[in-house]
Amino acid sequence: MSSTYLYAQNKEEQSLNTAVEKLKNAMISGERKALEEVASDDLSYGHSGGKIEDKSAFVEAIANGKSDFVTIDLKNQTVKITGKTAIVRHELHATTNDGGKSGEVHLGIMLVWQKQGKDWKLLARQAYKLPH
Repeated sequence: MSSTYLYAQNKEEQSLNTAVEKLKNAMISGERKALEEVASDDLSYGHSGGKIEDKSAFVEAIANGKSDFVTIDLKNQTVKITGKTAIVRHELHATTNDGGKSGEVHLGIMLVWQKQGKDWKLLARQAYKLPH
């Protein structure tokens, strides 16, 4: 019986890791539809500087290039699933081109995902600056 549980857990983790990858790819591509599909309607998206955005502001900032991720590398990811809620933590190292100005960001990220139907949706995100 426990092997069935482990298999189910691993399947959920795989599904969640796929959702994290979809989020990363949508943030790089800036495709509005992909961003809207991965985010919950109740999204609370926190930036490292303290700014909080809802779903429409998050999607708009990336889709219009105001927040432009050229590359994103995720490191040291951990996943904890409890029922229909999951917490994903990782480091995000990215090159950016925000408003035409190139830069780099190194952030710690906590993502809260919620299972909605058969899909994991991003419910909340909080970023913080990593010490150099």
